[in-house]
Amino acid sequence: MSDLGLDAASSDVRDHPDGIVRVAVHGEVTEDRVRAILGAIRRVAESGRDVLVLADARHMGPVSAPARKAVTEEMRGARVDAVALIGASFSMRVVVTLLAKGVQMLTGRHYPQQFFDTEGEAHTWLLARRDALRAGRGPGTPE
Repeated sequence: MSDLGLDAASSDVRDHPDGIVRVAVHGEVTEDRVRAILGAIRRVAESGRDVLVLADARHMGPVSAPARKAVTEEMRGARVDAVALIGASFSMRVVVTLLAKGVQMLTGRHYPQQFFDTEGEAHTWLLARRDALRAGRGPGTPE
């Protein structure tokens, strides 16, 4: 892990020694928050690291329309290798799934994502994705 200044970039983003970027949003998801979070994630990709994101949705509030639009705009040029989400409500799962499908349609790139009940399960899945990437299999390749 290199110091990319992610912790200072957004209070919602933490870079951990295991190479996984942890995102936790408490409250409403606004356009500014989305742009800050995805800017931090873009710096990880630009550094050449695998982009593995563990998103904690347990305290996440509603996602505003401008925030949803910002996700589609920011993700067009972003590389994300895998996203594991924990604690997402049914409605949050629907929103995230629809956003991911929309981004995939716009970019032609697959963004592997999975929903989990526990951080341990999510962490294990992300490490397996990392191992698959390092073994030469690309994102979206069945394990």
